Amino acid sequence: MFPFPENRYADWRAQRTPASALREDEAPPPENLLQAVWQHQRLLRDQLTTLDGRTLRILHPGFLNREGGPDFRGAVLQFAGEPPRTGDVEVDLEPAGWRAHGHDKNPNFKNVILHVVWNGTPNARAARAETAIPAVSIRGKLDAPLAELNLWLNSEESESLPEQLRGKCSAPLGELPPEKVRDLLLQAAQIRFRSKAAQLQARARHAGWEQSLWEGIFRALGYKHNVWPMQSLAENRSRWFAPQTPPLALQARLLGVAGLLPAELTRAQASADSYLRTIWDHWWREREEFSDCALPREAWRFHGQRPANHPQRRLALAAHWLAANALPSWLEQWCAKKFTNGETSAALLKILQIEPDAFWSWHWTIRSPRLKKPQPLLGASRVTDLAVNVILPWLWIRAFEGKNAELQREIESRFNNWPAAEDNSVLRLARQRLLGNASRRTLKTAAEQQGLIQIVRDFCDHSNAVCENCRFPGLARNFSAARAGSSVEEMP
Repeated sequence: MFPFPENRYADWRAQRTPASALREDEAPPPENLLQAVWQHQRLLRDQLTTLDGRTLRILHPGFLNREGGPDFRGAVLQFAGEPPRTGDVEVDLEPAGWRAHGHDKNPNFKNVILHVVWNGTPNARAARAETAIPAVSIRGKLDAPLAELNLWLNSEESESLPEQLRGKCSAPLGELPPEKVRDLLLQAAQIRFRSKAAQLQARARHAGWEQSLWEGIFRALGYKHNVWPMQSLAENRSRWFAPQTPPLALQARLLGVAGLLPAELTRAQASADSYLRTIWDHWWREREEFSDCALPREAWRFHGQRPANHPQRRLALAAHWLAANALPSWLEQWCAKKFTNGETSAALLKILQIEPDAFWSWHWTIRSPRLKKPQPLLGASRVTDLAVNVILPWLWIRAFEGKNAELQREIESRFNNWPAAEDNSVLRLARQRLLGNASRRTLKTAAEQQGLIQIVRDFCDHSNAVCENCRFPGLARNFSAARAGSSVEEMP
């Protein structure tokens, strides 16, 4: 075993991780260690065979999935006598974990092509007793003792993507000076911005500008998990919205039409029960009228979602905006004003932030306990999402149709200089693969983030983990020699 230093800090670290004395002949290692082993391929790869006796070649282990579903996405593997296959990988301690954890009945695991386990019987009959998916046991196939690997776990190296697993474009992009990388990202961001604007324009042709704005707002409030049920609600706005309806009545109607009202009281939280009774007093009179546009609760996804992003809370916020019946004019007024760079986003937050809500300022969901301190229904990070994905593209395409070139340039400038949004799984993986494990601070603006996401959508999503047939690495290599396209300072 590699001799680590013997000092006081080493003693402290050993106390923090008592499992550092792990041995292969004792208790099984923690699952997060096995995941790190697979991600970094701390394995004797030339000795790997499946439990049914086939040789296994790992062309790419896939990318660690921090959300629901398999542990790794997009692996590229080759089993003996077969062409390479792309799919997902699940890591468990035992083969029995596949059924014990319900993976066999979960549709999120339908693309799993390999089950990585610690313990396994090298016998075809035993392997297929649990699942028809190929399985490989990695016990005895590690490139270092468990104790050494456990010390390595959670180090900076174990948290970053190994260099050999980065995208083929990482090297040429790494050779570019920072200003060139920013230039490239902003050019890609232009494409993303224009695509969003074109989508809003197309919808406005059929439903009008205000309706296209509301549909965009609702989609953004749904985030990635609940975009489609939110879109469905917004498309039926003419059915359930009436001017001069108070916020509480609109909350009842929206939550009822969405299928998000609990059928029973909690009997444990007085504030929640009082609110729910009031909401049901409104909804029971109207539910027959709106039954034709109501959604089933099954349309919504709640797993892996932050409490602040729960659709109940987002609909409560939207009800306040709808009750004011002035959102388009607010945005137009904000667009017409001149701000310094530091004031622009703060001014939009001030416009969109609502007065404290008697219930929702104190609860994440209808069922959640009362918070110790009130929380705003909208924060700066959510305003950024709304601005770059909906509000700025909507204002820009209206200026375009009005042939107001000066206003278009102002909106473009606001987009290009908007502060960076919150990090997310797409950006984290893209920075690791394309930008050599760059930190989140590397992307200083939301537009740079949008550009990186656009590159992923245009190229990475159409290739695989080993960048097969992807043209972007070659294009990035040529970018340093000759700057392609027009200036990002001014969209044509």
